[in-house]
Amino acid sequence: PNEHPKRKGEYEFQLKQIKIIDLAGEYPISKKEHGPDFLLSQRHLWLRSRKQNAILKIRHTVYFAICEYLNDNGFYRFDSPILTPNASEGTTTLFEVPYFDEGVAYLSQSGQLYLEAGIMSLGKVYDFGPVFRAEKSKTRKHLTEFWMMDAEAAFVEHAESMKIQEELIRFVINTVLLRNEKELEILERDIEKLKKADAPFKILTHKQVIDLLKAKGTDIDYDSDFGAAEEDLITRDSDVPIFVEKWPKEIKSFYMKRDPENPDLVLGSDLIAPEGFGEIIGGSQREDDHDILLNRIKAEGYDLKNYQWFLDLRKYGSVPHSGFGIGLERLIQWMSGVKHIREVIPFPRMIHRLYP
Repeated sequence: PNEHPKRKGEYEFQLKQIKIIDLAGEYPISKKEHGPDFLLSQRHLWLRSRKQNAILKIRHTVYFAICEYLNDNGFYRFDSPILTPNASEGTTTLFEVPYFDEGVAYLSQSGQLYLEAGIMSLGKVYDFGPVFRAEKSKTRKHLTEFWMMDAEAAFVEHAESMKIQEELIRFVINTVLLRNEKELEILERDIEKLKKADAPFKILTHKQVIDLLKAKGTDIDYDSDFGAAEEDLITRDSDVPIFVEKWPKEIKSFYMKRDPENPDLVLGSDLIAPEGFGEIIGGSQREDDHDILLNRIKAEGYDLKNYQWFLDLRKYGSVPHSGFGIGLERLIQWMSGVKHIREVIPFPRMIHRLYP
């Protein structure tokens, strides 16, 4: 083949023979515009489209870029179970599965608790796989099944964990820009915005963000979490992602370590992507004191017998440690500029979508 003189990456062929491999029926997806429900029902065929081809290639790059960074920085792959007897984030959004004589098991929401066992053997670990949330949400950022990368590291405290997260995300940005120029062009992604995001991230406390939102006219309390509208306002004037740290303890998980300077706050952070793409990472320093963690589990009303092994990790020797989780699909959304999360996973699972 000869490369086209004007269109880079395109080639001209001179054919000697055409061989028919298979006879195809009338293709159900015509060239006219189709609604999302139709295309989701034809997802097995829509994956062949130019747009989906580009998104899937970017997904491939993002996945392996995350693994490449972690592998090169001393993290070991550590596979956590998908069937669990307990929840890492609470029990209100779990899928239950009958489990023989044991009663009920749950589909995992996160591998974090199990990774905390792994760090006492390997130091720094991560897992990467599907997780499940039974949230009855119809937003453009939610799926009931999605992919999560969870990482944990011994002898890493809150501030250092945020540095690792920033390094990782900036590595992913540069890898996508390097390897997926053609795909970003097909998706009409503004790559200048991605290039601008490769700069030091901002860090704000939860209180500072509430002050910012109030100054912009938002009616929000100081003990509130953020929704999509608030996340959009937080990053509207920023080219780079923003860490929101030191959250009120009441709205964060039981395993997060309290801020020694203010016990009403936790040493946790959310990383919010610019351009309205929302939270892409959640992380924290973990509570390493056995008695404090025990009292928290009791206060949450969780069944102690399901968490005894987790308490043993403190009872028989622990160290300061931190971890974080990245939602793969949300990160791909941002990298590719795609507005709805259903577009960035081959077969999306949502509250009203289980086919094909």
